[in-house]
Amino acid sequence: MLLNEWNWDDYVAVQREEALEEGLEKGLKKGREEGLEKTARNALTEGLPIEIIRKITGLDTETIQRLSR
Repeated sequence: MLLNEWNWDDYVAVQREEALEEGLEKGLKKGREEGLEKTARNALTEGLPIEIIRKITGLDTETIQRLSR
C-alpha cells in the first residue's frame, strides 16, 4: 500500500504551478482578444461593414461599435 505524506512544500509548489497555468491561460486569452480587436479596428479603417467584421472576428456588434469611436 502506498502512503502519501502531506508536505507543505509540495502543497506550495502545486499551488504555484496552478497559479502559473491560470495566469498563462488568462494572458493568452487577453492576447487573442486584443488581436481580434486590432483586426476589427483595421477592418473599420478600411471601411468594411460591421456585419462582415463580426463574422470575421467573432466579436459582438457592441464591441465593434465601441472600437469604431
